[in-house]
Amino acid sequence: MSDLDDAGDAPVSGPADYAFACVRSYVNGGRAPEPPEDAFYACRAACFVTLKKHGELRGCIGTLEPAEASLGWEIARNARSSAMSDPRFPPVASEEVDALTCSVDVLGRSEPCTVADLEPQTYGVIVEAGFRRGVLLPALTGVDTVDLQVSIARQKAGIADDQPFDVRRFRVTRFRQGDAPAAAGNPAGAPSDD
Repeated sequence: MSDLDDAGDAPVSGPADYAFACVRSYVNGGRAPEPPEDAFYACRAACFVTLKKHGELRGCIGTLEPAEASLGWEIARNARSSAMSDPRFPPVASEEVDALTCSVDVLGRSEPCTVADLEPQTYGVIVEAGFRRGVLLPALTGVDTVDLQVSIARQKAGIADDQPFDVRRFRVTRFRQGDAPAAAGNPAGAPSDD
């Protein structure tokens, strides 16, 4: 198996590079390249794949629980969804690909918490009310307060201001293009509670 993207022009060195190779392949009508042969990609973990164009959001789709047999295929799945199925944007066109940047957030386990336990630069947030659920990743530009973080997640879920809700938090390890995979066995980089 090769660690080159379908165009054969760039080695896949880390999770965001692999996600970008998947996006390029999907946009051009192909299938995802095989995940790199590294223990990091073989474990199971949830992740989000974020695409930006000239610094502006162009797609972001992810999972809160693993949906695939390995992190490698989880990245491939979410890269496809981010590029082709984010309901906020039209599918990425082939002429856009070179203007995109990609990042991958690998999620640690979520835990119940209170709003007072949140810190928007450290923790992502999940707000839930019945079947409605909103998610916001941590360390997002312009999201500097807990109130804003929770408000955005509630808006995404369609949870009214006067409606009670439950809160969960999670840590992520964010990979940008050029970043190497984390140490095998703890891809989310979250400290173990065990």
